[in-house]
Amino acid sequence: MDRNIGILTAGGDSPGLNAAIRGIGKAAHRTYGMNVIGFRDGFRGLMQNRTIRLDGSTLSGILTAGGTILGTSRDKPHKMPVGGRTMDMTDLMVENYHANHLDALVCLGGGGTQKNALHLAKAGLRVLTLPKTIDNDVAMTDVTFGYDTALTIATETIDRLHSTAHSHHRIVVVEVMGHNAGWLALGSGLAGGADVILIPEIRYDLERVSQAVIERRQAGSTFSIIAVSEGALSREQADNLDRWKTRKKNAANEYELRKATLKLEKARQEQAEHTHRLARKLEDLTRLESRVTILGHVQRGGVPSPGDRVLATRLGSACARYIDKGIHGVMVAARGEGTEPVPLEEVAGRRKTVPLDHPWIRSARSLGIGFGD
Repeated sequence: MDRNIGILTAGGDSPGLNAAIRGIGKAAHRTYGMNVIGFRDGFRGLMQNRTIRLDGSTLSGILTAGGTILGTSRDKPHKMPVGGRTMDMTDLMVENYHANHLDALVCLGGGGTQKNALHLAKAGLRVLTLPKTIDNDVAMTDVTFGYDTALTIATETIDRLHSTAHSHHRIVVVEVMGHNAGWLALGSGLAGGADVILIPEIRYDLERVSQAVIERRQAGSTFSIIAVSEGALSREQADNLDRWKTRKKNAANEYELRKATLKLEKARQEQAEHTHRLARKLEDLTRLESRVTILGHVQRGGVPSPGDRVLATRLGSACARYIDKGIHGVMVAARGEGTEPVPLEEVAGRRKTVPLDHPWIRSARSLGIGFGD
């Protein structure tokens, strides 16, 4: 009897998605005799039953391609915009799963996708996931595919900015992705020779950051490179956010709730613009010209690195093997050079942040790299 599996990609795009699709598809078909289909545009495609057959011709030539041939979206099964309303479309997804006679559904994505996959698993579907995100913040896996490529792009950017910073005696502030975890800034800052690294896990003091720049100048260095996670916060910003979150939670009446909501929105807007604000304040404190480079979505694009291709391929092929063994309700995690099926209950809702005693942080501190603390 034929066995059928479905694949979808959800959340933000990431280098290595096509390599993972190829790894799952080729291993499932060639080694285990399975038929493979893809659902277009994430969970919305599953809801609308928009499919594509993932056979040899479709999977050919995609190993080095960026993005995802299936398309992606951030839609949630139980909170999906449909016709101007937000609706729970779980039942329809379950119906389409069975209409395609699927033995398993593989969801490729980050933290949000792990939660959505667990939701479908609880609805009775046989679901497996692969950990994807350039932020490297999915719990219970050594690493996520997409991170190595983004790390390379961020490091190469810092490499290139050294020459212009040195030539013009500037402070160059480089913002990389990482709203809740600082793996990208930490890794690229360490690899690229940044002088200060600011990450969400360590609240920074602006005076200490400026003092680090001044001390470099006094020691004869005429420029400084600062690598910043998009989610990094000063102690003042963090305290402000926490204060208004608490006031909103404990609001005694409509007036207090409205005031706290507006203040919290303002604080979050300031957080979104924190890199430019940081650069302006450093100019005032150090009397050195500063420039900001924000990498943004360029970190997601382009050809995946060899490391990400290998990782995505071995996770994908392992996924097909687990399906053949009847294993489901798990994320296929990277463990050393191998893999491990981790129950989705242990992954969903958790985030892997940078431990404050991580060896990379210890190495950085021993080199004199500051964290603003």
